[in-house]
Amino acid sequence: MNLRFVETFLWVARLGSFSAAAERLNTTQAAISNRIATLERDLGIRLFERDVRCVRLTGLGQQAVAKAEELVRVANEFREAVSDPGSLRGSIRIGTIDSIAHAWLPQFIERLWARYPSVAVDLNTDTSLHMAREVAERRIDLALIMGPVIAPDIINLDLCTFACTWLASPKLNLPDRPLTLAEMADHPILAYSRDSIPHHRLLKQLADAGIEDPTIYNSNSLATVIRLAQDGIGVTPLPKVIVREQLTAGTLVALDVTPAFPPLSFHAVYSDHPDNLISAVAARMAQEVAHGFSHAQTDGASW
Repeated sequence: MNLRFVETFLWVARLGSFSAAAERLNTTQAAISNRIATLERDLGIRLFERDVRCVRLTGLGQQAVAKAEELVRVANEFREAVSDPGSLRGSIRIGTIDSIAHAWLPQFIERLWARYPSVAVDLNTDTSLHMAREVAERRIDLALIMGPVIAPDIINLDLCTFACTWLASPKLNLPDRPLTLAEMADHPILAYSRDSIPHHRLLKQLADAGIEDPTIYNSNSLATVIRLAQDGIGVTPLPKVIVREQLTAGTLVALDVTPAFPPLSFHAVYSDHPDNLISAVAARMAQEVAHGFSHAQTDGASW
């Protein structure tokens, strides 16, 4: 029995169509159809009922899913345990966010390449909300985001927590004394993307302080937020660890604001499926890198 055909069966079962499985496995719909037909012929049963819109598991197909997952899991664990990691080929789709990209992502990618030099990395940067959906729908293999993600068969590994502080450009000439949230709201507030975790925390803090109709500029680009803050467009609550260069250069200054902005926690998120073993290994690598990065910081990062 061809193990690749068994893996194909699982992908069709999860995604509900030959075309979606073909996209996920980087092949053609005809190739997927041929693999399933060959597997059904070898087993002497029908695994799927087919119609023009979708495919559905037969009763025997539903019974076969658990056994197929166990078979693929054992095969992948065997491959990981005894093979040379450098000989493994394929790709891993990783989604992350700007906060991690500006912190320890390069060290993680370097370690991943050292272990799996022949595995290609498809890296995308977007919001945590979008990446959470992508990993739950199995459109990406691993997400490094603000989590956790609560969904069936999803694993969350704690990565790190970044303490946040309010920042502003010296151009704003803010007084060198303890400041209030109301004083921050006298300026445009440069915030993370709408509906993100820090955006909702900001709205709650402002509401709790009785601040109505604050001016908030949202962006899903951390580089944009930092640049606007440096140019004096507004103030922003960000992890100090990702603006170390700006603080050292003096283009941003840290402000003493009460109440403090809540810290941000990050997770490695992946699907607990038997054919996702490299993602599980990569998630643990990310955790080790995040640990090392956090412990190396003495200014604004904590574990």
